[in-house]
Amino acid sequence: MSSTFNGDETAPFFGFLGAAAALVFSCMGAAYGTAKSGVGVASMGVMRPELVMKSIVPVVMAGVLGIYGLIIAVIISTGINPKAKGYYLFDGYAHFSSGIACGLAGLGAGMAIGIVGDAGVRANAQQPKLFVGMILILIFAEALALYGLIVGIILSSRAGQSRAD
Repeated sequence: MSSTFNGDETAPFFGFLGAAAALVFSCMGAAYGTAKSGVGVASMGVMRPELVMKSIVPVVMAGVLGIYGLIIAVIISTGINPKAKGYYLFDGYAHFSSGIACGLAGLGAGMAIGIVGDAGVRANAQQPKLFVGMILILIFAEALALYGLIVGIILSSRAGQSRAD
């Protein structure tokens, strides 16, 4: 055991697991949303090629989900430095829960964006008046991931408050 280590030795495992979970789950949501809505765009493009650029919105919104996970992963990983400051299990659990909250919210939002994007762009090709409704549903689906990002930032900021060093 090194004498320069401050805190619990297993705590960084949970912190890094939280960072990985945030990035992996958010990117899984982004990939699913991109793939599912991309299939809809390709299918719709056969019928109405002039609407392809207008129908890229769900693909872009799904791509943003990966950025949310990246933000939390960077915040968590920069907060783990047990040699400089004590890093205890409370801190590891705070970072783990932060990553899980952001990652799973991003995964759920990506699934919603993919399903709505696929059906929405196909329906928009047949009835252009549905575009605004599709965009509103996509915004509410994206908000789910934003809620996870906000909760992740709040939980991550709790790390370091476990003990007065």
